[in-house]
Amino acid sequence: MTKAISFKHQNHSLNNDLQRHLEVTLGRDDVGESHNYLYHALALAVRDRLVEKWHQTRERYDQEKPKRISYLSLEFLIGRSLNNAVLNLDLESQVREALNHYACELEEVESAEMDAGLGNGGLGRLAACFLDSCASLNLPVTGYGIRYHYGMFRQKIENGFQVECPDPWLRNGNPWEFKSPENICRVKFFGRSDHYDDDNGNRRVRWVDSHDVLAVPYDMPVPGYGGKTVNTLRLWKAEATDEFDLNEFNSGSYADAVAEKIRAEQITMVLYPNDVSEQGKELRLRQQYFLASASLQDVLRQWVRANGNDFTHFADKNGFQLNDTHPTVAIPELMRLLMDEQGLCWDDAWDITTKTMAYTNHTLLPEALEAWSVALFRELLPRLMDITYEINARFLTLVAQRWPGDCYRQQRMSIIEEGAHPRIRMAYMAIIGSYSVNGVASLHTDLLARGLFADFYQLWPEKFNNKTNGVTPRRWLSHCNPGLKSLITEAIGDQWISDYRQFEQLKPFADDVQFAKRFTAIKQQNKQALTDLVFKNCGVRFDINMMFDVQVKRIHEYKRQLLNVLHIIHLYDRVRRGDTEGMEPRCVLIGGKAAPGYVLAKTIIKLINNVAQVINRDRALNDWLKVAFISDYSVTAMEIIAPGTDLSEQISTAGKEASGTGNMKFMMNGAVTIGTLDGANIEIREAVGEENFFLFGLTADEVEAIRPEYDPNHCIDEDDDLTRVMALLESGHFNLFEDGIFDSIIAAIRSHSDPWMIAADFRSYIDAQARVAEIYRDKQAWARMSILNTASSGYFSSDRTINEYAEDIWHRELKNETNS
Repeated sequence: MTKAISFKHQNHSLNNDLQRHLEVTLGRDDVGESHNYLYHALALAVRDRLVEKWHQTRERYDQEKPKRISYLSLEFLIGRSLNNAVLNLDLESQVREALNHYACELEEVESAEMDAGLGNGGLGRLAACFLDSCASLNLPVTGYGIRYHYGMFRQKIENGFQVECPDPWLRNGNPWEFKSPENICRVKFFGRSDHYDDDNGNRRVRWVDSHDVLAVPYDMPVPGYGGKTVNTLRLWKAEATDEFDLNEFNSGSYADAVAEKIRAEQITMVLYPNDVSEQGKELRLRQQYFLASASLQDVLRQWVRANGNDFTHFADKNGFQLNDTHPTVAIPELMRLLMDEQGLCWDDAWDITTKTMAYTNHTLLPEALEAWSVALFRELLPRLMDITYEINARFLTLVAQRWPGDCYRQQRMSIIEEGAHPRIRMAYMAIIGSYSVNGVASLHTDLLARGLFADFYQLWPEKFNNKTNGVTPRRWLSHCNPGLKSLITEAIGDQWISDYRQFEQLKPFADDVQFAKRFTAIKQQNKQALTDLVFKNCGVRFDINMMFDVQVKRIHEYKRQLLNVLHIIHLYDRVRRGDTEGMEPRCVLIGGKAAPGYVLAKTIIKLINNVAQVINRDRALNDWLKVAFISDYSVTAMEIIAPGTDLSEQISTAGKEASGTGNMKFMMNGAVTIGTLDGANIEIREAVGEENFFLFGLTADEVEAIRPEYDPNHCIDEDDDLTRVMALLESGHFNLFEDGIFDSIIAAIRSHSDPWMIAADFRSYIDAQARVAEIYRDKQAWARMSILNTASSGYFSSDRTINEYAEDIWHRELKNETNS
């Protein structure tokens, strides 16, 4: 193989490269009225420097031949790439100097980049943080995902309602990607299994009469901090095997001529299609299999290129991390590829599969686990259905040997959930086919072992382990909060950016009056930036002298934005009644998207906006309360929101949130948490100390204990404050000309089967909020709590999490220079 000639940029100034790309690559003789061309030219100039280190990284891996990990995820919420590359390559001073020639600031140019529409919420953002940490720790990890043409959707608010619009994030191109047509794969759908004898007389199976789709890879470089390692995020785009049928086109059947192309490209058109309909379910399964098959084919192709058909040491040199249940179809697909394409027998293929697959679970909600109709799975993936039945039959034999005669246990543990409409339980497939199963917070992992996966834990306790999530301090403090970055670096040096253990050195500064004053001043500056964002987004003017109380995350009943709204109504009621003693003026910000088919979540968004409108128009409330719903919440928005937040709302029903990562971003930026003992809140509280965390609510065990006799109406009748809040809701005070629009919400709160325990936790939440107000009035005490939250956040760095993945799951030995 002939290597390309290396082109070095050491002697080329970034200013010259910026000008060259602007004039030659883009063909511009001026920057134009917008910053779009300047952004693209700068991105290309920075990319040039990334590519050099990218090549060097690949050469190092080729020489060292380390164990490689493939991280399979349907989401990678990477945000903007320019600021991440500038930070990790330490190019900020050079970039700012180059932009001076155009009388432009870096922040202005960054704003021309659209957030990559490759994810929705915490799952995708976690994957992005993990890739950053893997590269920063010099770990050979490749991310595999889908190159969605549109993101989930762009959220607009019209008359208080969520309206979904296309998210055309690729409209102006993506200067960070490289198309790799030589690595195209074919992915099969439909067809049938054909049994035949090979040339040696062995009985084999092949997948025939399939409808194939091309998987075209686009590679994005992922730089680690310091720039030593640049890993790869490979994203797959679906294309038809033929562009169109020319004969049909010439005969006038234009729609039929391009139908196959349209059907193929639908796979990667939109992130998470609405799966309420059967067509939506089929498309989502097609997405999952498309990702798994293309990624596994890619890894196997690289192996065969280097090692031929000898798979003896494949499991020693490769690992696959399944980010949640979505890519679990990779397990039967790897079996198919090893047996049908590479000629391995079942036992050898299963040995490789179960030594390479590792599964991360991200949910405690049974309804959120992937479960596919056997009929749909058989039609779409017939060969994988055969393999799934075989995996299940062999597994149930193992269960029968372990628990003889326990037919009910076999039924409970079967991959195939029998019934009128049998389903494939993909989480069970993931556990059976993986050597490691991890939760993402200590409580989450404990609840998996005791509850959701208790049968499997009894069978294989050694498989289960915990890896508490983390977020990268590069983006979530160093980049997004430059004022605080400078203050911390002045106090303890800059090693904290790459060594999470250094955060602890900040703790003594919590009692330093001068440090606290500067810390608070930086927070006020950040609150001003957040005020500007809120006003631009929704026209509500916040006051930086008021407490900033924030809850931004996916809109879901278990995350309990509804409980937050009830507290807002309670504060409104108090001010209107003149009961302001002990209150502290606050601005409440809520943001997040509801899934298009999630009607009640969308109704909650409408309620938030209606309540905000009533409050913000009432002059009597101006000095006490402001409420805003920020639309189209994104990574870029969070980079402004987290540094400007005083109080972080992490109020999910205990036992429902797997981990959370927003809680960590807020903590890292000095926000104080009000929350339940749920997810990583427990570990956050342990790290910062219970006196620096506002705890409320039932525990997970208490929730389960009261569930059988839960009576929300009794809770309402016994609490005067909740009675008044419900009276305002039920009187239509917040929907005077929209009769009955919130009846479903009222019914949910009053329902004895309300799984989220809204009424049960209301009083505890109100009391905790009163404690928040009391301490916030003491600015020195609040500053101390805030500083201690930042100082205690090192454990929640994704570098720590990835260290644990590398050592405990991937069995990769980290070198001493990883943090150098």
